[in-house]
Amino acid sequence: MNLALWIAAGLLALVALGSGITKTFVPKKKLAGIPGAAWYQDASVGFFKTLGVLELLAAVGLILPAVVDIAPVMVPVTAVCWVLLMVGAVITHVRYHDGAKVVVVVSIYLALAAFIAWGRFGPESFTG
Repeated sequence: MNLALWIAAGLLALVALGSGITKTFVPKKKLAGIPGAAWYQDASVGFFKTLGVLELLAAVGLILPAVVDIAPVMVPVTAVCWVLLMVGAVITHVRYHDGAKVVVVVSIYLALAAFIAWGRFGPESFTG
């Protein structure tokens, strides 16, 4: 179970890192043609960049606290925050009719984060 949680956290951290870098450093206009990105047109640059920074922080928060053993409770807290972010993403993608593929992928990220939160707050807690 511990290994599965580490793998899930690593995969989700990579997703958050990639998405965070894209939203933070790639110009909004350049991303307009990406499938599932219809919402980009209505989002302000500030909102867009803020999401990117939050995703970069999530990438760090899913791994680093446990690795350095400083406030490892931040791993499941970060996972809960990611769940909330993904709930918003699912709602947004449904609202903008971005397609079932995008909603399914985002839902998988949500499920991974929920698994990490459950596992790290519960049976495989770093504090127990």
